[in-house]
Amino acid sequence: MSQILWLGPHDPFPNPLQESDPDPNVPGLIAVSERIYPGQLTKAYQLGIFPWYSDNQPVLWWSPDPRMVLKPNAFKCSDSLNKAIRQFCSDPECELVLDGDFGSVVRACATSKRKGQDGTWITHEILSAYTQLHEQGHAHSIAVLNNKRLIGGLYCVSFGGIVFGESMFSRQANASKLALAALCAFCQVNQVKMIDCQQETKHLSSLGASPIPRAEFLKQLQTSLNQSNIELTWDFGKGILKHWL
Repeated sequence: MSQILWLGPHDPFPNPLQESDPDPNVPGLIAVSERIYPGQLTKAYQLGIFPWYSDNQPVLWWSPDPRMVLKPNAFKCSDSLNKAIRQFCSDPECELVLDGDFGSVVRACATSKRKGQDGTWITHEILSAYTQLHEQGHAHSIAVLNNKRLIGGLYCVSFGGIVFGESMFSRQANASKLALAALCAFCQVNQVKMIDCQQETKHLSSLGASPIPRAEFLKQLQTSLNQSNIELTWDFGKGILKHWL
């Protein structure tokens, strides 16, 4: 850990596009800090860096290589998901709510049980920091409701013309996939070329995501951040899902 930079409140992040990983034994780990300082998340995301750590650890800042991304037009809408979308759109008891209760969606992601994971990286500090991003208009939640009951959803971060997927959860079959399908449809309509998925998983691969070299991701990130012609208006409901029908 001695080679990895400890960041204070005003220290800049190393730029992973210009500098190699500080410790080859921990690939992708860019820096460490005692806490998430004000304004730090914004600076990190614009450099392709994100926090991922547990309650008993300092804040670990990552930029993995390769980087898992989902191009919205590569989203795999299976026959079973297509059927679920039709049923969801036709059922008046089913709703898709954007930014209705950001905290509830993040907490649901944090408490969702996942294979191979004993705990969660979504700490109280993470909830607080991302809630601030939400209040600034840079973090969004998509909630899937059935009879007013939260059954699935996701939350994400957005800067410029790029979206960063953070976490999703499902309490009913296909619920998280409905949220992701809505996000991909929104991104297609708004010419967003890439959703960052951070790390490779079989589940994300099955939905169309694929890894790309970090250097390629970071170059596309800078291009997307500089797209002044794209100003995302986050306003949609379950009708966006008809994009896939």
